[in-house]
Amino acid sequence: MSEACSGGSQSGVTGRNAALTAAHGLALAATPTFAVMAAVTALDGGAAGMVCSSGPTSPLSGMATMYGLMAAFHAAPWLKRLREAGKSARDL
Repeated sequence: MSEACSGGSQSGVTGRNAALTAAHGLALAATPTFAVMAAVTALDGGAAGMVCSSGPTSPLSGMATMYGLMAAFHAAPWLKRLREAGKSARDL
């Protein structure tokens, strides 16, 4: 493919770097967002759940639990960042 069709070598690298930076930022934003959503939902007292529910349910079926699990599943970028910070601190 010619350089004209691919957008040139420099613009491709810059666009790729911008996309990777945005993806990294979104990955770091997921865990705190879901954690806040879990806290707000838990503090709400489940008012919407009481309206929609017809009887007692499992505590694992609530929205706060779902948001908490989503925060845990998306914690990998934060754990990686903490591990790298620990390694750089030991190198000093």
